[in-house]
Amino acid sequence: MSAASSLLSEEQFLCPICLDVFTNPVAIPCGHNFCKNCITQHWDINAPCQCPMCKTRFQRRPVLHVNTFISEMAAQFRKSAQMKASSCPHRCAKAGEVPCDVCTGTKLKALKSCLVCLVSYCETHLEPHQRITSLRRHKLIDPVENLEGRMCKKHDRLLELFCKSDHMFVCQFCTETDHKLHHFVPLKEECEEKKAELGKTEAFIRQMIQEKQLKIQEIKHSVKLSKEDADREIADSVRVFTALMQSVARGQAELTDMIEKKQKTTEKQAKGFIKELEQEISELMKRTTEMKQLSRTEDHLHLLQSFPSLNTPPHTKDWTEVSVHRSSYEGTVRRAVAQLEETLSKEMEKLLEAELKRIQQYAVDVTLDPHTAQTYLILSDDGKQVNHGDVEVNLPHPERFSPCACVLGKESFSSGRFYYEVQVKGKTDWDLGVARGSINRKGQITASLENGYWSIWLRNGNEYKALAGPRVLLSLKTKPQKVGVFVDYEEGLVSFYDVDAAALIYSYTGCTITEKLYPYFSPGLNHGCKNSTPLIISPVNHTD
Repeated sequence: MSAASSLLSEEQFLCPICLDVFTNPVAIPCGHNFCKNCITQHWDINAPCQCPMCKTRFQRRPVLHVNTFISEMAAQFRKSAQMKASSCPHRCAKAGEVPCDVCTGTKLKALKSCLVCLVSYCETHLEPHQRITSLRRHKLIDPVENLEGRMCKKHDRLLELFCKSDHMFVCQFCTETDHKLHHFVPLKEECEEKKAELGKTEAFIRQMIQEKQLKIQEIKHSVKLSKEDADREIADSVRVFTALMQSVARGQAELTDMIEKKQKTTEKQAKGFIKELEQEISELMKRTTEMKQLSRTEDHLHLLQSFPSLNTPPHTKDWTEVSVHRSSYEGTVRRAVAQLEETLSKEMEKLLEAELKRIQQYAVDVTLDPHTAQTYLILSDDGKQVNHGDVEVNLPHPERFSPCACVLGKESFSSGRFYYEVQVKGKTDWDLGVARGSINRKGQITASLENGYWSIWLRNGNEYKALAGPRVLLSLKTKPQKVGVFVDYEEGLVSFYDVDAAALIYSYTGCTITEKLYPYFSPGLNHGCKNSTPLIISPVNHTD
């Protein structure tokens, strides 16, 4: 039996109706074979009673008997097919794959799904659709599950169209009934449109990914720069504090050595005096002994002869004005500390010089905004100079300061760091700094921190103040000729520098900045030409 079945082709054991291996095969009078249930159901549904293959009609429904020979052959073939399938596990449907709907027992992986039969077929059961002419007209697609979902529930027809009016899938009958006046397109056309939209969305997402990747690189770069800044600050602090500690140790050693030397000199001098005094005492004691001996002698001649030499005191030093003075150490420690301060001051100068060079790398181009300038202010054509004039330019503008003699820069900053320099040489009054964009520009203005200004000013040619809460009087060693303004937005830091002296004038720290910042300038009033020199926004000289 096994040998015989191996000589027969698979299609000889397939029912023409269910396309599966025969189950209880029966032969009808015309000679064709079918599964008993398949032909019985076919005749129950269709009339007249005829062969589905050759269309031979029968007057009466034939009596059906199972063909035992074909049944045994089919069973043997089914067993052989199952053994073959079990020996090729790689063809079996795995999790997530569409199984063949026709296979019994072990389900093989479906190769195609038929939209007419609404059945998924493995390679073996797909063969009739590739061979039989009528089946070759069926619509085959890549295997999918839930083929019933592709059928119109109302008309039991394939969903082939897309209704753009109702945004739903419809069959051909739907276009003639519920959706008669709607706009339809084939599913393929709608798919092409959606693919185009997906392409745009995908491109947008790719752009988002690229932007986020760039942001990651920006953040990593910021972290790298922050690490470099931290390492540099640590190195500077180690260098400065090491130099300071060495200076302290050296100063202490020198001070101790100097005090000890002074004390040794005093002790040496005292020791010399004591030795000299002891020698004189010894001489005097010797004379006293001689005088006592002479006074007890009975030799009158000897006494009279010796009297002149003994009666005169021996020559000694006049010690009346001689004294050992205590060494004076007043101011010694103070002078040593002053020297340390000088050393620290030099180190501070080095740090500030290096700091100024670093922040100059954040220099930006700042120009004055004529729309914000008070009407008495005169701006240069290039927007780099401003001074107070005696003639009002009557050009009203809602953004102008009035009546305060102020002007803002055109450029605004809402993140990062920026720096610019302003020449103030020859002026007796000025204001410099940054201000929020929302500041009040009308009426008498107090340029204070709470009003949105981070600034410093000069008044009367020598009075410098920082306009923080209570104003801070600034004591400067030199009169600045050029002022640098530096802002670290995220850090909340606004600093002012004497550029030529590389010295810090004042810093606002720990500030909460949430708005755009604009450079802020006030050249002060003219004061009868005493303060006519303009404020000049200078190019930053990046020193090496």
